[in-house]
Amino acid sequence: MTCPQRFALLLLAPLLLTACVPAIAFDPARTPDPAALGPNNAKTEWWYVSGYLPQTKQAFHWAQFKVNYKGIPYDASHIAVTDLGTGKVTFLEQSGQNGKFSFPPLSVNQGDWTLTQSANEPLAPFKLDAGPLQLTLTPQKGPVVHPPGYSGTPETGQLYYQSVTRLGISGTIAGQPAEGLAWLDHQWGDQQPGSAALWDWFGVHLSDGSDLMLYRVKTLDGKVVQLAGSAVGADGVARVVNNLTMTPGREWTAPSGRKYVLDWTISADRGNLTLKAANDDQELLTKSTSIAYWEGPIAGTGTWDNANVDVVGMGEFVGGVLTKEEGGVFLPK
Repeated sequence: MTCPQRFALLLLAPLLLTACVPAIAFDPARTPDPAALGPNNAKTEWWYVSGYLPQTKQAFHWAQFKVNYKGIPYDASHIAVTDLGTGKVTFLEQSGQNGKFSFPPLSVNQGDWTLTQSANEPLAPFKLDAGPLQLTLTPQKGPVVHPPGYSGTPETGQLYYQSVTRLGISGTIAGQPAEGLAWLDHQWGDQQPGSAALWDWFGVHLSDGSDLMLYRVKTLDGKVVQLAGSAVGADGVARVVNNLTMTPGREWTAPSGRKYVLDWTISADRGNLTLKAANDDQELLTKSTSIAYWEGPIAGTGTWDNANVDVVGMGEFVGGVLTKEEGGVFLPK
């Protein structure tokens, strides 16, 4: 064996060993522990923190992906920062096999981008130290599992779904003081976003102190196969939003040519809301994950539980996979 061949074998050895460990199978009958925010041996997994901060005219999005393709690990992370004074969006991403994940307490990092919780306690603060994001995130409610415990269907793939829906923010974004509320998600399962499933998602904070998660999971041809929502009240309990409808309104065409619905009408037993994008041009073309998605700040008004409410938060609308001409990284299925 030549020296280059031995070197190549050394590089491949960790992957060959990992390939012996298949991803866990998704079981819809399993309900995860809301507080167990740590890593799993799943086909797809991510942690996500985002926030719309109207007080300081900022919005941000950080996501860490942990992927297992036939036993081969792949990690990617995204940061998007919006200056709502100018409308400028700054997008950063990285990828490779250098992610590190541990629990308890939660520690997620890739390179020098890290999310860590100070203690294994539901209300212990998180520290997000990632490029332009230097933030302390203090939970105002404990973690929840959104009913029915997962998103998706067998047709699109499914993901267990936990959140900390309301965290107070202090620190800086791009060197500027930041103040407001954030949302943290943790999902894992057998779904391949963009290539097997599309969705329209909202994570928003209502002025009455409740938080609302809404999503439509779709097949690649746009058929809605799951419509679900949950409201987390002041008591910190996630409850199903009954008789939910999400009616698309204004559509926006991104520079890539993809179309995204940015204005929505929400109706449910508990009230009616209008939700609108606070900044249209928020499409992210992510070469590290080969996915195009719109991620940005949302504002709205309406009534909830017979009271007038204002709404702020974030929306995420998946537009599909990148074309070869757009330069995505195409991983084996």
